Amino acid sequence: MKLLALLPMKGNSERVPNKNMRDFDGAPLYHAVMKALIASEQVEKVVINTDSEIIKNDAVKTFGNHVIIIDRPVDIQGDYVSMNDIIDYDLSQLDGTHFLQTHSTNPLIDSKTIDDAIQVYFSGLKQYNSMFSVTKIQTRLYDKNANPVNHNPQELIRTQDLAPLYEENSNLYIFSKESFAAAGKKRIGLKPQLFEMNKLEAVDIDEPEDFELAELLYKNFRIKK
Repeated sequence: MKLLALLPMKGNSERVPNKNMRDFDGAPLYHAVMKALIASEQVEKVVINTDSEIIKNDAVKTFGNHVIIIDRPVDIQGDYVSMNDIIDYDLSQLDGTHFLQTHSTNPLIDSKTIDDAIQVYFSGLKQYNSMFSVTKIQTRLYDKNANPVNHNPQELIRTQDLAPLYEENSNLYIFSKESFAAAGKKRIGLKPQLFEMNKLEAVDIDEPEDFELAELLYKNFRIKK
């Protein structure tokens, strides 16, 4: 089964200026995840919701009929608008039942991982109604007051023997219009399934140093391929 991929992008970025169009190994950053989505066997088209004419024009010129452009209305523009509000608008504009949402800031994600996640999502629909990607954490964690979160300092068991925790890594969200509505217009539904990813592939760009790390990893992976 195929689905539409949602790739929302805004023109302005606070922490990493001009992030989406910034040069990343010779091309705008968002091209990396676009290529992975287009190479996926189960992604029908990529939907770009944007407030930027520059991103819009580049996407149409570079990716042609692989992309659907949605112009972002003024009332859902800005740095403090919830991603769920943007998704809600997209779903109101699109036909289809099932959707995958990712970000331009996930340049290391591979098309095989995307296909694997989609297959797991569809095979689990009798038990779950949505999916989001996670990274496993098996290390000793503390809160801001130095209280242990997931271990007993008096026991000091090996980290590999700790019960794992899972971090929402913002790489993949898969859901249906029905699950989105039932959850109060949220991409993570009421019965979500976790999809574990390799932590290197799941690198997400939030800060300038993340950009440098992701580009180094991307170049290294490309050379190995």
